[in-house]
Amino acid sequence: MPVSAATSAKLREAMARLLAGEPLHSDGALTKENLAREAQVSHASVHRAEDVLAEWNARIPQPVLRTPGEVQRDETIAELKAKLRKANLKVTELQSKLDALATVTANLYHENIDLKKKLSKQQSRLTVLNGGV
Repeated sequence: MPVSAATSAKLREAMARLLAGEPLHSDGALTKENLAREAQVSHASVHRAEDVLAEWNARIPQPVLRTPGEVQRDETIAELKAKLRKANLKVTELQSKLDALATVTANLYHENIDLKKKLSKQQSRLTVLNGGV
């Protein structure tokens, strides 16, 4: 299903801005995803606009390679995401242990109160048996 004339016009205007290096809604990289962002349309709309897509492919015949700085940035981001995932797993594990310990502590507290009550009753019976000494 082809796109509307308005969507086609948005895509062409976005393409012109990206090619001129004057993006308004993206980082300016010459990608189809940025074309969609720049035009503020869905990625699917870019692929349905066959005429605009053919024009894009003619002007941008090969994928734009990332700079070494971009590669380093992406590697750092991936590394930090992995560390964050690991830390989140550890936090979840520790939170589970903490919850279990809190439950055990609460149970011990209530058992302690019950035992003190029983001890108090036994001591009062002993006092009565010993003649109130």
